[in-house]
Amino acid sequence: MGFHTFDPAGADRLDDPSRFRFCSREELLAALDPDPSATVADLGSGTGFYTDEVAPFVDKLYGVDVQSEMHERYRENGVPEAVELVTANVEELPFADDDLDAAFSTMTFHEFASDAALAEIRRVLTPDGRLVTVDWSASGDGDAGPPVAERYDAADAASLLEDAGFSIARVDERPETLLVVATA
Repeated sequence: MGFHTFDPAGADRLDDPSRFRFCSREELLAALDPDPSATVADLGSGTGFYTDEVAPFVDKLYGVDVQSEMHERYRENGVPEAVELVTANVEELPFADDDLDAAFSTMTFHEFASDAALAEIRRVLTPDGRLVTVDWSASGDGDAGPPVAERYDAADAASLLEDAGFSIARVDERPETLLVVATA
């Protein structure tokens, strides 16, 4: 699919509450099933739209984004106390082995999915740590999100995760998005 990033000039779109039509807070939390003492990472946190929704339910949440401009915007909006912002590429996460109880990505998997990134996520997750991926689906029409050619479908995303050593717990293909829950 190729690495690319979201243009920070369009960051206002990332704070649009209509994004919940693609993945609600409740759906994300149900898939993540976080323990209140958990340490979690939002991979591709952007301006913190979904980070803010998960933060009240965990002890520590790292908002990971490769673009410092996204963190600047997030700081302008206000960062919850439980959140620490980390500027890093998913292929080089600054966490120790087994450091995270869970991780999630919303609408960013297509931006970072590679063998190296998936191996890195698996490295930093505890044994049985959960990874929740919600992303634009290749089965969608492309009216929202990236071009269809830049997307994976649910089966392909699950296959990539299995190849990286994850066990797949759930795979959902929806009209525009996919949801995959995997464990390390």
